[in-house]
Amino acid sequence: MNIPNFLTLVRFFLIPLFVYTFFYVPNGNTYAVAIFILSGITDILDGYIARHYNQITKIGTLLDPLVDKLMILTVLTSLWFKDIIPFFIIFILMIKELSMIIGAAILYKKQEVAIPANKYGKAATAFFYVAIIFSIFEWPYGFTLMIIALLLAILAFFIYAFEFYKRSRKN
Repeated sequence: MNIPNFLTLVRFFLIPLFVYTFFYVPNGNTYAVAIFILSGITDILDGYIARHYNQITKIGTLLDPLVDKLMILTVLTSLWFKDIIPFFIIFILMIKELSMIIGAAILYKKQEVAIPANKYGKAATAFFYVAIIFSIFEWPYGFTLMIIALLLAILAFFIYAFEFYKRSRKN
């Protein structure tokens, strides 16, 4: 197992640790945010190491975005359970992610092509991280940042969908 895949595995185990800390540790919000930030740092680090040292693997290419999506959706669901954010944010994001997974699988099966991340998707992820931190601490503008992140995610989805359409027509 290479270092990027190990870091992805660590991020996977941070998900239940976040949930436990968020719900069961007294005044655990600070620890939960630290775990969430650690997850983001390891995500950036594993991507950098994989690209810089040519350690990209098929399993890493599959698991890395899956773990990212699981972490974000788990944290958002946790915020919903604590009545901090409304369910529609999770619902829209889940529909978007499922659509992208299905589209990517179809495109990969037909052409063995993967559509790379776009700048709007990366910006949405960054906004989600900031919005989640604001929401966990219930700071002002957390909901506004969450809506901005959701809108960026939707924009990224439409860009992916357009790219999917263009590449599907080439076949």
